[in-house]
Amino acid sequence: MSQLKSESAVKERYAAAAQAQEAALCCPVDYDRRFLEIIPEEVIERDYGCGDPSKHLHEGETVLDLGSGTGKICFIAAQVVGPKGKVIGVDMTDDMLEVARRNQPLVAERMGYDNLEFRKGRIQDLALDLEQLDRELKSNPINDADAFLKASELADELRAKAPLIATESVDVVVSNCVLNLVDERAKELLFSEIFRVLKIGGRAVISDIVSDESVPEEMRRDPALWSGCISGAFREDDFLAAFENAGFHGIEILNLDPQPWQTVQGIEFRSLTLQAFKGAPTRGLERNQAVIYKGPFKKVLDDDNNAMERGKRYAVSDAVFNRYRHPPYAGAFELIEPRRPVPEAEADAFNCAKGELRHPRETKGADNQDTTAASSCCDSAGNECC
Repeated sequence: MSQLKSESAVKERYAAAAQAQEAALCCPVDYDRRFLEIIPEEVIERDYGCGDPSKHLHEGETVLDLGSGTGKICFIAAQVVGPKGKVIGVDMTDDMLEVARRNQPLVAERMGYDNLEFRKGRIQDLALDLEQLDRELKSNPINDADAFLKASELADELRAKAPLIATESVDVVVSNCVLNLVDERAKELLFSEIFRVLKIGGRAVISDIVSDESVPEEMRRDPALWSGCISGAFREDDFLAAFENAGFHGIEILNLDPQPWQTVQGIEFRSLTLQAFKGAPTRGLERNQAVIYKGPFKKVLDDDNNAMERGKRYAVSDAVFNRYRHPPYAGAFELIEPRRPVPEAEADAFNCAKGELRHPRETKGADNQDTTAASSCCDSAGNECC
């Protein structure tokens, strides 16, 4: 099935689903009822998802929803992030956008603030504003080969000068059962676009349908199965690998439904929600810092191929040291600062190839000969206990 044919199948099916509810596109999801009270019923009825990434959002964040449909996740997210946050929904289907935009003023009135907007675009091409392109093409219609080539140049110019979503502009990218609908040949670009628009330290929280086995070619060529979130489903391990290959770290499964949503030809399809982080490059400085992996596993391997055994002190760069301060690593490591801090201006580049244990003298100081009296004993609340 060609890329255009798969995309057309998705647009046609979801355009119809924007007009009337289609139960076959729904996967049971337990949303927080508090956030549904102000959302119009037609939005709720015509929502098609398999998870709730909004439950992992925080106040004040800028959130981008890929394949926002009639806006349900956006309307929930707008309440979670509050008036200091912002929510942007991107969808390519006019019928879905019409429902979302028509209900946006009502939801904003009920919330008491308006932190929402819906934009038209393809989620694998988040730089191209399709409505802006439409306006330009109406003034310069395509009527021959030269005009077609100029339209392609125009699209590139819009991506560069007026991107739909700017680079490193959002804190969180969410999506609910949409990534599987993107054609196979565009999926690598899709993940690179998610990575591009996220700020350093930002994260993706994605719910999607995955399979426990590879989907055979004959199923992938079926437009009905493709638009029904079956044919384009990632195999479980491939879904996580796609984020890793795009440069994400700290990738973790937040939820994997124990029961399949559907079973087709013996292959089980179920909902998975994951979280993945965008971090700064980890080629950092040597500042005599050390980390100790606390367990419970005997040994771990992080996304930068740092292998660490439980309870041992390892030398790491300041970039890795600082990464371990934050989620999802926070609490898994003891972070040991050197007794005499090494200023950035005086630090050498960290030798990433060595991967060695760090002797305590490197952090205490090689010439340290201190002898001290026993420290006072106290409990975690600071009360004397001996």
